[in-house]
Order: sequence, then structure tokens, then C-alpha cells
Amino acid sequence: MKVKVLFFGVLAEVTGTGIKIYEDVKSAERLKQRVADEFPEIVHYKFRISLNDSFINADAVLADRDEIAFIPPFAGG
Repeated sequence: MKVKVLFFGVLAEVTGTGIKIYEDVKSAERLKQRVADEFPEIVHYKFRISLNDSFINADAVLADRDEIAFIPPFAGG
């Protein structure tokens, strides 16, 4: 199972990429842990997670080819 993770704003800077593929993750919580293991500094930032364009909770179950986005707070004008 593969999922595509998109990083926006400061999170793209922290990870050094805007897109990353992760394999064998079945929940948003486990994905969040994998990302934090790979990029420990990300834990210092607030962000929300979306799954296929809808915000989710950490207990959400993931499926093959899902698109997950890590989105920091933003302000509009």
C-alpha cells in the first residue's frame, strides 16, 4: 500500500520536499509518527492533516493511493 503525502508552507521547508510517498501505513496517526521519525523538527509546528481533500482526525484509516496533506495554519487577505 502506498500513499502520497503533500507538505505545504513551512512544512515543505522543514522536510525539504513538497511530495513524498510512504508505504505500509494504515492510519493517519502512524503516518504522522513516520514523518516525525524522518523529520524530527516537524513536531515543533502546528498543522492539520487532510485525506483526499477533507480534514481528518489522527485515527483515520488510510487506503492505497490516498493523498494526504500536511497543512500548517495560514492567513488570507
